[in-house]
Amino acid sequence: MPTIKTVIDPRLAEYATPVQLQYLELTNELGSMRKAALALCLGVNTVAQSLDRLKRIGVRHGISPEHDMTRPLPAGMSVKRISTNYKADGSVGQQWVIGEPDKAHQEELFRMFIETLSQEVRPIKKLPKLRKSDQVDDDLLCVFPIGDPHYGLRAWSDESGENFDLKTAEALTCSAIDRLVSVAPGAGTALLLNLGDMSHADSQSNTTKSGHQLDVDGRYIEIQQVGLYSMIHAVWRLLEKFPKVIFRINRGNHDDQSSHALAMMMSCYFRNESRVTVDLSPAKVWYFQFGENLVGSTHGDSIKGPAMPGVMAADVPAMWGATKHRTWYVGHVHHQDLKEYAGCVVEYFRTLAARDAWHAGQGYRAGRDMRCIVLHKEHGEIERHRCDVGMLQKAAA
Repeated sequence: MPTIKTVIDPRLAEYATPVQLQYLELTNELGSMRKAALALCLGVNTVAQSLDRLKRIGVRHGISPEHDMTRPLPAGMSVKRISTNYKADGSVGQQWVIGEPDKAHQEELFRMFIETLSQEVRPIKKLPKLRKSDQVDDDLLCVFPIGDPHYGLRAWSDESGENFDLKTAEALTCSAIDRLVSVAPGAGTALLLNLGDMSHADSQSNTTKSGHQLDVDGRYIEIQQVGLYSMIHAVWRLLEKFPKVIFRINRGNHDDQSSHALAMMMSCYFRNESRVTVDLSPAKVWYFQFGENLVGSTHGDSIKGPAMPGVMAADVPAMWGATKHRTWYVGHVHHQDLKEYAGCVVEYFRTLAARDAWHAGQGYRAGRDMRCIVLHKEHGEIERHRCDVGMLQKAAA
């Protein structure tokens, strides 16, 4: 008795999954689902059920030899109804195929559309837990001053010596935080101190307060979003190492309005995290006492260095009297400067941002870095760590 050879319509390969395609090709090659199953060390029902599902998919697309239907429907359509008129000899005389939109195909298109739209959306990550391996010293405070990030600043190497854009600003800031956190001691508290000018422009007009045009990369809302993501990244890194994190952003001359918006967004984001404190004071100056340390901070565009000790003593006389290590952390000037006055030290910090065309033309050539300063409750500053921009650029190359 002759063996009946099983043949699966090869046109179904277009709609097959990789596994179904393997079953189809092996069945047609060996002439039997049973032989294909044996070759694959599978049960024959596994192969048969999988190919039956593939045949049903084929019917939706008009591939149905069992019903004398041999012309597939256009992509995106499935068979709703078939009406066939047979001749006396049993051959097909006329056939009417009623199609309808393939719901499964439409769903797949919608899924692809949604995935395309959501490619740039950054999901909210689960907040990290404190690593148990890190020893915590409650007598220490790690301060991370971020000098004038200027997100959105655009620099062209032919004009200012180096290319710089929004993507670069984010990469440098996040990498610097990662490196500094990795070498910092296990302090009980971390202070993330944004010294101001987080954004290069304070509105979509891309101008300074006086109306001068700024070189800007990216849309205003895009710049705000990337700035927010970077500060969230920084707090996440700090939470991995430090039991308590304090975030403060100063109002700069470039981000007078958007700086407070950033603070409010950070406050909302971490509202349910008891380990994070976000300072929402709109004041130009800010003070924080840690044991016998008094930290003052401002952007630096309104109060000049020589006046800062007197301002501190007048603003917080009780804190002044209760401390002996008093320091101002200041931005704005983009270069390093530390000067000791009677009873107080004023320190200006560099930025990781490249110089734009205007600053390059004015002769600004300061170095670029970020620092971590370690304060002891009783003894003041006991160590600091520096991350140079060259280290970050070399690591990224």
